[in-house]
Amino acid sequence: MASTADIRNGVVLNMDGQLWAVVEFQHVKPGKGGAFVRTKMKNVVSGKTVDRTFNAGAKIETENVDRRDFQYLYNDGDAYVFMDVADYDQITVSAAVVGDASNFMLENQAVTVALHNGNPLYVELPASVVLEITYTEPGLQGDRSTGGTKPATVETGYQIQVPLFLEQGTKVKVDTRTGDYLGRVNE
Repeated sequence: MASTADIRNGVVLNMDGQLWAVVEFQHVKPGKGGAFVRTKMKNVVSGKTVDRTFNAGAKIETENVDRRDFQYLYNDGDAYVFMDVADYDQITVSAAVVGDASNFMLENQAVTVALHNGNPLYVELPASVVLEITYTEPGLQGDRSTGGTKPATVETGYQIQVPLFLEQGTKVKVDTRTGDYLGRVNE
């Protein structure tokens, strides 16, 4: 058992039989009354976010989550196959666990997979990835009703909003957390 002094960003807690990752925390020492720890936690399985307050010194149950580097190999129907870069073991991860990360994953891409007792919990991608635009309508000069953006489909099949001047075949940098266009990549 750990105490609230052990709460840090990324620590995984076991509360009510569910795993919660600490996203933010703040130790608060008010002038009157006891100290406490205010946290924002994300459910590892469902992605639900909650705020929770713990009294200082309260006992909490932490879980060991192993974050390891993997390489995405291929999609096998409704599952994704990854290879551990350290020992070349392959694991199969369900589409539900991969979630929205599938919108930004290309074959042979490096990812981080969080494992708990050998079971994959979630897949972490780099903050941004470079993807090629496979289809987009030509942008019309003077068409500003959409704020100067147009829809574009990238090579993973995901659709993003890009500026009017971008064309098919252009490589762009995309934020994996929000799906936003970050800029053009010149090679």
